[in-house]
Amino acid sequence: MSVLAIHPGAYYHIETLEAPSYRHYFDRLMRPEDLPSVELSDYQVLFIPCRTPADRMAPHAAQLRGYLDQGGTIVATGETVWETFLPAIHFTPQPTNWWWWLTEGADLGVRISAPGHSLFEHLGQDDLAWHLHGWFDPPEGAEVLAVNEEGKPILYVDEVTTAGRMVITSLDPCFHHGSHFMPATTRFLDGFLPWMRKELDKEKSE
Repeated sequence: MSVLAIHPGAYYHIETLEAPSYRHYFDRLMRPEDLPSVELSDYQVLFIPCRTPADRMAPHAAQLRGYLDQGGTIVATGETVWETFLPAIHFTPQPTNWWWWLTEGADLGVRISAPGHSLFEHLGQDDLAWHLHGWFDPPEGAEVLAVNEEGKPILYVDEVTTAGRMVITSLDPCFHHGSHFMPATTRFLDGFLPWMRKELDKEKSE
C-alpha cells in the first residue's frame, strides 16, 4: 500500500491528513517543495488535497507528468488550479451559490453519471452535493462520474491523456471537512478515501 499525500499545511489540510479519522489512508505526507526529493514511482497514488496553492505545485509539473507517464495515479480535489501542474485540464468556473440548501426543497443539481462505477459502492448522490465551483471539459475517452445541473462534468477519471490515471474533481471536501462545515463533505471522504485505497492503490491495468 502506498499513498503519498501533499500536505500544504493549512488547518483544513491538518484536519484531513493528520487527524485520526483519515490519517491511516496516507502512507506519507509531504510539503510540495519537497517533491524533488522523492521518487514518485515508489507510490501508487499521489493525493493532492483541496486548495493546494498552485504556485507551490507548478514548479513540479514535469516531475508529475513523468510520474503519470510511468503509470502513476494522481487524485486532485477542488480549487487547486490543476491546469498549472497537470496535463489536459480545461476548467470553467461557475458562480457559487453558498446557501442554496437553505431553500426548502432545493436541489443543487449534482448527478451521478456513471452509477455502475465502483466509487458509487461507497458514495451516494447526496454525498456529492454541497456547492459547486465550476466544471471541466475532459478529453475524449475520459470517464465522467458526476455532473452539475447543466450536465457538465465535475468529477472524472482520465486514463487517456497519459499512461497513468488522473482522478479530477472540482468538489472541495478537504476544505469543508477540515473547517467542520458541510456534513456532506465528511461523508464524501468517508466513502472516497476507502475507495481510493481499495481501487487505486494498486498497479494500473494495462
